Amino acid sequence: MALELMRGNEAIAEGAIRAGCRFYTGYPITPQNELFEYMAKRMPQAGGTFLQSESEVAGINMIWGAACTGVRAMTSSSGPGLSLMSEGLTTLAAGELPCVIVDVTRAGPGLGRIAPAQSDYRQVTKGGGHGDYHAIVLGPSSTQEMAELASLAFYLADLYRNPVIILMDGMLGQMMEPVDFGLVKTFAVPEKPWALRGKGDGPRKMIYAAPFDDPGLIELNQRLTEKYRRIEEKEQRWEEVETDGADLVVVAFGSAARASLDAVQTARAEGMKVGLIRPITLWPFPKNPFAKLRRSVRAFLDVEMNSGQMQEDLERVIGPDFPIHHLGQGGGKIIYPDEVLEEIKKLMKR
Repeated sequence: MALELMRGNEAIAEGAIRAGCRFYTGYPITPQNELFEYMAKRMPQAGGTFLQSESEVAGINMIWGAACTGVRAMTSSSGPGLSLMSEGLTTLAAGELPCVIVDVTRAGPGLGRIAPAQSDYRQVTKGGGHGDYHAIVLGPSSTQEMAELASLAFYLADLYRNPVIILMDGMLGQMMEPVDFGLVKTFAVPEKPWALRGKGDGPRKMIYAAPFDDPGLIELNQRLTEKYRRIEEKEQRWEEVETDGADLVVVAFGSAARASLDAVQTARAEGMKVGLIRPITLWPFPKNPFAKLRRSVRAFLDVEMNSGQMQEDLERVIGPDFPIHHLGQGGGKIIYPDEVLEEIKKLMKR
């Protein structure tokens, strides 16, 4: 076992390179700049291409061009930059082109500030761009998992020919933890007969564009809808802790899940029947565990560093009539384990 002490931003970049990413473009924005800088150094060493784009709009369209050739391509940004990428993101989905986008969330709305937040949840899981499309969204909660989910992200992007977003926050991007790349699962890169090739590689002529005519656009939407149904069925991922026999289950992702886990473990040690569900796929949202728990759990506590964006998904899969409480707020207010524990104790007294 060889451990490397790395920032989260660096771990996800190195994980992407080891997963076969050979094209990266981006534009500086905090709190993801370490990822950008790491790629500037490492990508040429790996035989890949690093480009600093003149804007996020330019960067996402460079990803479009690279993805058309079948190369594993990635970009990264933070909330305001991701907003600028939204048209390119929906167009990548329409072209069924695989790529990975990392969003290291900063506090908003507007330009906001660089404090950690989870307020991009709705933006990435509900679309961001226009039209009926989805990006697969993964939410790591540790530096080790950032490296692992980078590998998984490229696999899923190729498997479903779809953009994949890795949603982090400034805390996860900046924190330093040991990473063992030997534990990172590797996936074979599939054949890509759909990819563009050079002129000397055959007479094929291929055009990637979103259709504008009625039959073509309707057929595309039908195909995408069926693909998203398969993804929702097969790709739900989550972690459960102490949920058997629990009266109250805390639901949290990313850095909020770390604070929540500490609080749940303390509550259990004090004799309270409390568990934790940590969604790993934020889209598709892991609805399967909640169908079982709804029959035994008395209430859920949604913990997020935002105003309750994931709570909308909880209400959708559990039912709006079920007791779902929220702890957290936006604007860069960090959630601490003591706050979660205090809220657990309040709810358990009820």
